[in-house]
Amino acid sequence: MKEIRTVSLIGLGAIGCFLADGISKVPGIAFCVIAGGERKERLEKNGVIINGRQTFFQVTDPAERTGPSDLVIIIPKMTQLNETLADIKNQVGPDTILMSPLNGVESEEKVAAVYGEDPILWSLVRISSVRNGNRINFDTSTAVMEYGEKKDNTVLTDRVKAVNALMKKAGIRTRNPADMERAIWEKYVCNVSENQVSALLGIPFKFWRSSEDANKLRLLVADEVIAVAHKKGIMVEDDYAVKHLERLKSLPPENMTSTLQDIKSGRKTEVEMFGGTMMRFGRELGVPTPLNEFLYHAIKVLEKKNDGGTENIQSISIRESVKE
Repeated sequence: MKEIRTVSLIGLGAIGCFLADGISKVPGIAFCVIAGGERKERLEKNGVIINGRQTFFQVTDPAERTGPSDLVIIIPKMTQLNETLADIKNQVGPDTILMSPLNGVESEEKVAAVYGEDPILWSLVRISSVRNGNRINFDTSTAVMEYGEKKDNTVLTDRVKAVNALMKKAGIRTRNPADMERAIWEKYVCNVSENQVSALLGIPFKFWRSSEDANKLRLLVADEVIAVAHKKGIMVEDDYAVKHLERLKSLPPENMTSTLQDIKSGRKTEVEMFGGTMMRFGRELGVPTPLNEFLYHAIKVLEKKNDGGTENIQSISIRESVKE
């Protein structure tokens, strides 16, 4: 088994910061964050604030020819993935392991389109986090990273064992599910339902366990995702979202999903990856997804409000009220 000694990471959002914070502290590991231009300057000057600590990482410009890394972790927003895949080319060699634990179910396919399927370990991260500018807070006690070969991890390959050894030294809790494709769809069930419903209603995690109505909405949306997964031949359990409530109960009650945080902060959301992708899959497979369609358009309206797009409508309404 080859030991992992060099690690590159691109994308310092919540998951990126969580992984970078642990891996960068492993003795003997050469770790860098890939970033260029203004972002590189900002990271080198200000770093990121992780759980209250100002943290700096070695930052490598995408154009630098540093030689390939043993492991490259790709974790931007999905909307930035194509650009990111171009930025890592100088870090990728014939023996490089690629991991893309993004939200959604299509990142591995997009990575494979550029670098082929062979370098990829399928992966995901479950973590409850709060982002405010360059400040990231997360609870490591509930965080876990899952990864492995796409279909069969009943016997772990050498490269999975190598990543296990690295993550153990980094203090990152891990699992190696037997079927990683199903595991990624299980997380997608949660992401699509929880992110969109919470963003529309403006509710933190505690409402899943305190409001039967909120939880019912979560389950109804999850049912659409599970139906699509089944049509694709991915056997997510029918009651997976019901069982997932136990994990939701373990999360900080006032924490919010990333989509709700995006709405509150005026950022663009990942709704295209949630409702947008579900609508597309539904059309392709002949599976109705009306709740996802409703949520998709509702969140688009919230984004428009953040952009000031309803200002004219509001002023018209006010003028008409005055006339009356």
